[in-house]
Amino acid sequence: MSSTSVAERPASPRRTPIALYQPQPEVDLLRTRRLGRLLRWRWGRLAFQLPLLGLAALLVYDGLTGPQLASQNLATVITWVHYRGLVVLALLLVGNLFCMGCPFTLPRTLARRLSGRGRRWPKALRNKWLAIALLVLSLWAYEWLDLWASPVLTAWFIVAYFVAAFVLEALFAESPFCKYVCPLGTFNFVSSTVAPYQIVARDHDVCRTCAGKECVNGSAQALGCGTELFVPAMRSNLDCTLCLDCVRACPYDNVALARRPRLHEVYQDSYPRRWDVAFLFLVFAFAGVGNAFGMVPPVYALAAWLSSVLGTGNEALLLAIILGAIMVAMPVGLGLAAAWLSRRLVAGRGRGEPLRAVMARYAPAVLPLAFAVWFAHYTFHFLTGALTAVPVLQSFLLDHGIAWLGREPNWSLAALLPTDWITPLNIGVVVVGLMASLSALSRRGSRPAQMPWMVLFVLVALAAVVIFTLPMEMRGLQG
Repeated sequence: MSSTSVAERPASPRRTPIALYQPQPEVDLLRTRRLGRLLRWRWGRLAFQLPLLGLAALLVYDGLTGPQLASQNLATVITWVHYRGLVVLALLLVGNLFCMGCPFTLPRTLARRLSGRGRRWPKALRNKWLAIALLVLSLWAYEWLDLWASPVLTAWFIVAYFVAAFVLEALFAESPFCKYVCPLGTFNFVSSTVAPYQIVARDHDVCRTCAGKECVNGSAQALGCGTELFVPAMRSNLDCTLCLDCVRACPYDNVALARRPRLHEVYQDSYPRRWDVAFLFLVFAFAGVGNAFGMVPPVYALAAWLSSVLGTGNEALLLAIILGAIMVAMPVGLGLAAAWLSRRLVAGRGRGEPLRAVMARYAPAVLPLAFAVWFAHYTFHFLTGALTAVPVLQSFLLDHGIAWLGREPNWSLAALLPTDWITPLNIGVVVVGLMASLSALSRRGSRPAQMPWMVLFVLVALAAVVIFTLPMEMRGLQG
C-alpha cells in the first residue's frame, strides 16, 4: 500500500494506517449552508453530472451533424476553447471540479453491477506509467489528427471516452479508468496539487475507532472511493476525483472538504518516492511546453528540417519525434541529470542516496511552474475566443428553427480582453509559477543540491516565455 492510497481493500480495518498529516479543516465547504447541503446530498454529484452529460450529448450531435468548420461548431469551440480554459480556472480556485461532475462516469453504477466482484486491475499497471504514456499519446494524437479543427473527430473523441469508461468499469471491480487510464483525469490530478481544497478527516480519533472504513469500502448509502483513497491517510489531491462518495458513505459525517494553505502539498513531502510519480510531474511540465510549441511557427520549420533529414513527409512520425523529444526524452534525460548532479553536490553520506529518492525529493517542486505554463496556454485560448460561443450557439439554434433573441449571429464576437494584454498576462503567470517552484525547491535538501533543479526550472520557464511571445494558432477558431 502506498502512502497516498489504499491499493487493496483493507482486509482488517484495525490494520489500516492513519497518517496524521492533513491540514485542519478550519474552512469546510461541506459545512456551508446551501452548497454544503447540495454536496452532501445523495444525488448531489448527479446534479453536476447531468448538465455536463447534456452538454456532451449536444457537442456530439453538433460535431456529427453540424457545419464542419471549427469556428462554427459547438464541438470544437466548446471543447478546445471553453472547456480547457474553465477547467484550469476551476482547478486554481477550488480543485478538481471537472472530475466531480464528469459525465463519463455516469454509467458507473450500472457498470459496477455488471462487474460485481470482478477482477482487480493488474498489479503491474498499478502505477502512473500507463497514465504518462496515454497523456503523451493523447497530446500527440491531438496534433496529428488536428482534433481542434475537426468537429466530427472531436465528437468521436467524446464518444470514445464514454465507451472506455464504461468498459473498464464493467470489467473491473474498482475505477481503473479514472486512476490509471484517463488522460483528462491525469491532467486534473496533477493540476489539483496546487488547488486550495482537499478532502480530510475532521477527527482522526473517529477514523481510528471506525470498524467499517466505509469511506473506502462503501456503505448501503454510497459507493466507497472509486480510486481507493482512505480519507485520513490522504496526503495530497493526487488521484482524488472529488466525487465525494467518501462523504456520503461515512456514517459519522467525519469527512471535510477543507481549505488549506496554497501549495500546501507541494511544500510538504506529500508524494510516494517512486519513479513513476516523479516522472509524471516532470513530463507534465515539459508536456505543457511541448503542447504550446506545437502551435507556433518554429514547429513547422523544425518539421520541415526533420523531413529533409529523414527523407520522409510522414506527419505522424515527424510529430512523434518532435513531441517525444520534448515530452519524454527531455524530462527523463534532464531530470536524471539534475538528480545525479544534486547527489554529487551533497557532501558525505548523501552521495550514496538512491537516485530515485533524489528525484522524488526535488521533482514535485516543478508543479507550480508546470501548472502555470498550462494555465497561461489554456487561458490564452479562452481569453481570445470565449465570446465565440455566443454566435456559434445562435447559429445552432437558428439551424434548428429557434431564433435566439431574434438576432443573426454576430461572428465578430471573440476576445474577452484586448489581445495586447494577453501576452504580458501569460508571461506574468509563468513568472509567478517559477517563483512558486523556486520557493518550494528552497524547502528541499541543501542549497548546492538545489542548484541543478533551479537551472532546469529557469530553462523551462524561459522556453515557455519565448513560446508565448510568438504568434500562436487560434485553435478551435479557424474556418
